[in-house]
Amino acid sequence: MSDAITLHTVSVMTVWMLGLSMGLTACTATCLPFMGTWMIGRGSGARLALRDTSAFLAGRVTAYSLLGAVAGAAGKWLADTLAGGIGHAVIGLAGIAAGAWLLHSDETHRSCGTRRAFAEAPPYAMGFALSMTPCVPLATLLAVCAQAGSTTQGAGYGLAFGFGAAVTPMLILLPLLGSFGQRLREGRPWLGLWARRGAALVLIAIGLRRLMLLA
Repeated sequence: MSDAITLHTVSVMTVWMLGLSMGLTACTATCLPFMGTWMIGRGSGARLALRDTSAFLAGRVTAYSLLGAVAGAAGKWLADTLAGGIGHAVIGLAGIAAGAWLLHSDETHRSCGTRRAFAEAPPYAMGFALSMTPCVPLATLLAVCAQAGSTTQGAGYGLAFGFGAAVTPMLILLPLLGSFGQRLREGRPWLGLWARRGAALVLIAIGLRRLMLLA
């Protein structure tokens, strides 16, 4: 996708394929350290891991739709703002919050429906935040939305991009990691506990590392 692209050559399918290209490549490399660590720490098994994965992808689709809408309304301003490092701040805070959740959540209430719903907030937040990672596909999306000059059309492009990015190997990898975490918790409870605490500390550490990039 070159800088010479013009609005009349851009279709929703083109933007979807752009998102797909990212979902199958860069998305996994960028997001797996966060979500893979979360899945092992949660140790929720394949079924609940699918729910967490769905929440994570929903956060990404929501973020891309919102970014597209803002870019359509504000033009190049949004791309310049993200390039300034705000994405690192949001990602860092989301990682720290997810780690804190793992440290303080009460295992005895794991079966509570309300608690399960609350537990999906960290993966949703990480999905939303990680969508702000500066990269060539995102910059291209924002340029297309800025050219559109329309909030509605920008949101449509962002939505198409998000659905493309949702086609990712993490749909398979994350439930596998969730099952692995569950086996640790059930087979050796003490090991599962330390895996949970270790995952929490890793999430906090990589969150802090993101914040340090702003310095």
